[in-house]
Amino acid sequence: MLIPHPLLGLRDAQEFTYLGDARLIDRPDPSAPDAEAAFCDYVFLRDNPAGVHREFWFHEQGDRSWLVVTRDTVTHEVLGAELARDAALSRTRCSK
Repeated sequence: MLIPHPLLGLRDAQEFTYLGDARLIDRPDPSAPDAEAAFCDYVFLRDNPAGVHREFWFHEQGDRSWLVVTRDTVTHEVLGAELARDAALSRTRCSK
């Protein structure tokens, strides 16, 4: 499987470590009234979808960057990738 690294071009997936659901970028507000329940869900509940999914991948054997990779979990087709920092910043801008 090839991952289209936004800075380095196509890279073999063996250079990366899979780190799970990219929804972890949406950390709950610790000052919210339901913070305890929200953090419990955030830490322990994970989706395991069949189909298109956004995932964290760490370029361990490369530039050590974090990526958000959009991938079809049924076919393993990689649909895109972006730096996790850029994904987090775009979500912050969209929520304001």
